[in-house]
Amino acid sequence: MHPAAKPAERKRLYTAEQRARRDATRWTLVQGLLAPAQFLAFAVSLVLVLRFLLTGDGYTAATVSILVKTGFLYVIMVTGAIWEKVVFGQYLFAPAFFWEDVFSFAVIGLHTLYIVALFTGFLTPAGQMVLALLAYATYAINAGQFLWKLRLARLDGLSTEGGAA
Repeated sequence: MHPAAKPAERKRLYTAEQRARRDATRWTLVQGLLAPAQFLAFAVSLVLVLRFLLTGDGYTAATVSILVKTGFLYVIMVTGAIWEKVVFGQYLFAPAFFWEDVFSFAVIGLHTLYIVALFTGFLTPAGQMVLALLAYATYAINAGQFLWKLRLARLDGLSTEGGAA
């Protein structure tokens, strides 16, 4: 890049109106509370799933933990869609979060496939746990997407307030 050339300015995540709606809705707080709770459920469950795969012990604990993590996922998806409707005027696939929403469906699909496998028995217990790990890998990527957007929103807020980005 030429020294005098300025990098292209990134499009802001929120318009001023969207930022005001985001800051005013209780759904922002709900998302802010559910996200770390879901991550904690994920971390505990990951340990339990790995323990089962490594030792063969703790199938019930691992299974319950996956169901708890999946419950958090469903709740955060529904409340996130409501948040998106309040902030952006549509339940899902708002341009600012389009790819995060697309990937969220892969995450939900894999978690739901785990539940189907659990209740139909079409996978062995070890197969179920491997499927859970695949679902967890997609969740980790998706969580990273949302953390990146959180960072971008904070940078936008700093530049709006006149601080250094």
